[in-house]
Amino acid sequence: MIQQNGSPRVQEGEFAAVDNTPGVRPIYVVGYPSHVGGADTELWHTIKLWRRKGIPVHLIPTWHAHPEWRDRLNAIGATTHEVGDPNRLVDVPGLAGSMVISFCNGEFLNHVDKFRELGCRTIWVNCMTWIFPKEVEHYEKQGAFDAYVFQSAFQRQSLLPRLRDFHVRDEQCFQIHGAFDVEEFPFTPLAHRPGKPFVVGRIARPDLDKWSSNLWPIYNAIQYTHKTARVMAWDNRLTQKCGSPPDWVETLTANAESSKTFMQSLHCMLPVNGGARENWPRSGLEAMASGVPVVAQNDWGWQEMIEHGVTGFLGSDDCELAHFAAMLAHDEELRLRIALQARQRLVDELANSERIASQWDALFRTFSS
Repeated sequence: MIQQNGSPRVQEGEFAAVDNTPGVRPIYVVGYPSHVGGADTELWHTIKLWRRKGIPVHLIPTWHAHPEWRDRLNAIGATTHEVGDPNRLVDVPGLAGSMVISFCNGEFLNHVDKFRELGCRTIWVNCMTWIFPKEVEHYEKQGAFDAYVFQSAFQRQSLLPRLRDFHVRDEQCFQIHGAFDVEEFPFTPLAHRPGKPFVVGRIARPDLDKWSSNLWPIYNAIQYTHKTARVMAWDNRLTQKCGSPPDWVETLTANAESSKTFMQSLHCMLPVNGGARENWPRSGLEAMASGVPVVAQNDWGWQEMIEHGVTGFLGSDDCELAHFAAMLAHDEELRLRIALQARQRLVDELANSERIASQWDALFRTFSS
């Protein structure tokens, strides 16, 4: 997922009454929010969740803080420690012996030994479905992290067997859906009338594995005369893999629009990956929040996120993907019902802030002794 330009919503005064709760240990986060990348956007939503619960949050950007994001973090009472150099971590007040969390941050893996030397307890949130080579290198030298967070059962099933090779125990592992503030994506389904253009599309990192070489044949197979498409973020490498887009497709580069604006322009989101296995795709949450029904591959984390025929559709092959998209194009009542049910499930279950906060609390309690 790529969250493009656009300001994450923070209401003035929303966190004004949130004080650091006495007796609650502070959290030190290695990394920083950004507009690009599922891990960095999940981090922003998670920090807001923690701050609403009164948890002191300290951030160590790797290794410079973007002024815009520093201001937003200051506004919700999170503290930034801009060290500029990993060799200066010893200068961060309170870091020694603290809980340290990192969301899929490569620089954390490059310098995790420095946190270990300071006696930090390490929590690793890998947002991918593979183990990084730097992880393996660290495990072989210094052993496992103290705790692990998985966003989906699929990710847990994918990673845990390999992690057990490095003596990771089940009790060190926690399954917690990625925090998602639904208020950042207003529910605004784009109306569609019969015979009018039906806009299908997708947003993803411009990594080749995130895009299927069958993308245009699938989109072409949608049986609706007036279909159009928008995709973001497109580049020349994707053209080489997928072929030139049809003339009815609008391609946008990375950061051309905010995720919110992009979602509001779609009638249906149809993501098709070309090798990457989705863990807990942020674009799916954004679409469900915005009122955009999702037609996704019947695999990976999508199966946990979407209830087929109720909150979206899962296609087991290219023909099914095109068929379900066409169903939505021809049946507006169905499309709006799916959109409403998806938003409701997101609020009640998938992004339920109280549930997610309680799961983080259970993890933090294991460090209280």
